[in-house]
Amino acid sequence: MPSSTHATVREDRKLRLGFIALTDCASVVMAQVLGYFAERDVAVELVKQNSWAALRDNLLAGEIDCAHCLFSLPLSVASRVGGGGNASLRIAMVLSNNGQAITLANNMHKLGYANVWRARSSGLNAQTATFAATFPGGTHDTWLRYWLRASGLNERRLIVSISPSQMVENLKHGRMIGFCAGEPWNAIAVAEEAGFTHLATQDLWRHHPEKALVVNEPCLTGRRQAVQAAMGAILKASRWLEQGNNAALAADTLAGPEYLGCPVARIIGRMQGRYQLGLGLAARTYTEDHVRFFRGGLVNAPRRSHALWFLAQYRRFGLLDRDPPYQQLADRLIARDLYEQVAEREHIEVPNDDMRPFELTLDAAQFDPYKLADEVARP
Repeated sequence: MPSSTHATVREDRKLRLGFIALTDCASVVMAQVLGYFAERDVAVELVKQNSWAALRDNLLAGEIDCAHCLFSLPLSVASRVGGGGNASLRIAMVLSNNGQAITLANNMHKLGYANVWRARSSGLNAQTATFAATFPGGTHDTWLRYWLRASGLNERRLIVSISPSQMVENLKHGRMIGFCAGEPWNAIAVAEEAGFTHLATQDLWRHHPEKALVVNEPCLTGRRQAVQAAMGAILKASRWLEQGNNAALAADTLAGPEYLGCPVARIIGRMQGRYQLGLGLAARTYTEDHVRFFRGGLVNAPRRSHALWFLAQYRRFGLLDRDPPYQQLADRLIARDLYEQVAEREHIEVPNDDMRPFELTLDAAQFDPYKLADEVARP
């Protein structure tokens, strides 16, 4: 295995990469642990972040150069849903698809699994109950609001933003009736009998973009070659994660205190597509659409159509009171050219679906990136 230290690497080959302690940070962690960054002569320091808001602030301030980040966080910041309008955070590649969940309190067990019709008749609209997501306009916030709207519920109810690590305790103590977050927190909620899994996000949108490698503008401008080298290393780790029993090996690493700091058993099941839902609900097995890191490169290409979908949801849900500059933001924030250059070097095919329409799984809604007004007006 190649070896290099920060002391022997040029300054323009050094990167500080932030991450949140979630299962889907696996590709950046394993790129480090397996020496894939070092073999490309780039020195990466992994810096654990306490929350998505802290990660955003550190990216903007240059305290970190790039990050394992919510795909939609740069879109939220640039459109002023979750920030001040700064458009300097670029989406270099997608790190993962699928693998998040909506967890509900045990007293809502009659809703079962992904049953939007039961949710409509549950009486939730008459409640002033609190839900939680991890960042305004983030992926989890959007999945939660989309589920509420598809279920005929009021998505403008109180949704608070808290860090993933605080979700389970808040649910246990009755401070909320549900949350949307990444793993392992939904699995932990089930294991500790704090709640049950009502919906896995792959059943909302199969193979949705989830986490991305986000790079701030100064780093991308001044250390583009280092960023490209790091992306190549992450792509190699992404491929490795989906080979043989490597997911289990990765789970052992992720369980360590410097990463997730939780039992392997809380990580590996859902990482491999085995879901215990809690409260006697039948277990579910995902053979192809659990959390994915590579899928032959289908995971990793950032798509402008996906950026446009998130921006349209912000408008549809009333988070924006006017249309944002949709195409301008998508073209600006999706660093498609950067990804294509790296993929070519790594001999990974880039899918030709950047602006292709797609279907949402939960309500069979069709999204056409050329008909944004139709999406915004959709009930």
